[in-house]
Amino acid sequence: MKTSLFTILALSLPALAQTTVKDALVKHWKTSGEFTIAVAKAMPAESYNFRPNPEEMSFGQLMAHIAGVNLNACANASGMARPALPPKIAEWAKDTKKVDVDRETALQFLSDSFDFCDKAVASMTPERMDTVVGPPARNLTGFEWLWAYFTHTAHHRGQAEVYLRVKGIKPPDYRF
Repeated sequence: MKTSLFTILALSLPALAQTTVKDALVKHWKTSGEFTIAVAKAMPAESYNFRPNPEEMSFGQLMAHIAGVNLNACANASGMARPALPPKIAEWAKDTKKVDVDRETALQFLSDSFDFCDKAVASMTPERMDTVVGPPARNLTGFEWLWAYFTHTAHHRGQAEVYLRVKGIKPPDYRF
């Protein structure tokens, strides 16, 4: 009897330790935001208009791009209203080729976008994770929106780390 009870308890521990997909998304979106902001802070203010070549976004524009598309993805996924763009970012969004984004504006926008995404992800029900939403050309489930743009952030954060290295700056250590 004792052996059977012990076996049942031992086998059930892994099940009790499992997290849901939502729990994992909440955790990793938060970590992604913290790490992305650390990468953004590593670039000095005077280098926020740096671009490795003319075809690339400047570092500041790249940070604004990450923040802006995260707002869209998290709003689509959760159904929460997308926050309005700050004035300097709205100006950049109208002419992304010509308007630079300074360090202070980029850092605040990144921080605000990840705060919004943290709330959006935490608000999602299992049903919302499975609901297909978005514009006709981008119909994805709530989960797919979050996963796709979590990956999008990682892609561009890696690009930002290359910008830092080109400038001779060691990026922050990877966090996961």
